[in-house]
Amino acid sequence: MVGTLVNTATVLIGSSLGCLLNRNFPEKYKLVFFQAIGLFNIVLGVKMGLEIQSSLIFLVFALVLGGFTGEWIDLDKRTQSLGDILKSRFKLKNERFTEGFVTAFLLFCMGSMAIVGSIEEGFGKTSDLLLTKAMMDLFSSFMLASALGVGVVFSSLAVLVFQGGITLLVMLFGKEIPDVYVAGVTSVGGIMLIGLGISLIGLKNIKVINLLPALIYICLFIFFSQYFNF
Repeated sequence: MVGTLVNTATVLIGSSLGCLLNRNFPEKYKLVFFQAIGLFNIVLGVKMGLEIQSSLIFLVFALVLGGFTGEWIDLDKRTQSLGDILKSRFKLKNERFTEGFVTAFLLFCMGSMAIVGSIEEGFGKTSDLLLTKAMMDLFSSFMLASALGVGVVFSSLAVLVFQGGITLLVMLFGKEIPDVYVAGVTSVGGIMLIGLGISLIGLKNIKVINLLPALIYICLFIFFSQYFNF
């Protein structure tokens, strides 16, 4: 888990520096950053979304059912509540704490580098992908924290749990994960990044966090399609 630990550290360091230098960073540059990172996420999301190796109908159903499930259990609101609890417990006054936490989590964890890199590390192949991502996240976390505050610092814990969790699951149970599953999860993650990009550039506020169950649904659809050969 070297890659995940280094990635967690770079997010922690970058976001901490961003918080410290927040007042000295002009608003106009923060706006440019969000526009640039939002557009980048849309392009990256399209690229990832096209990696699907199974039927596109599975992708559609996974997103729809995932969105329905997320709305039903209200993941977005529960995440907001978690952010409020952390904010209250640590007596933080940052008004954008939860926004920073959720945005950073999606940005750092929903990309193909996070998912594929964690799987590769779980197989004991290499940590290169996560180490490269760690360097990229160092700069991104700095910029994000300078705009959204201390919530980004706490996202380092989400990086540790999410990427570390994938790595541990692969180490314990994933003797060999077929590429079709990785491609499916990557495609769903890509579409979530498109939603995040749209929110970042201010076109529409999309509750991307409610789509998280789609990651499970796409794996189930792929499994049943292969098991029943349809």
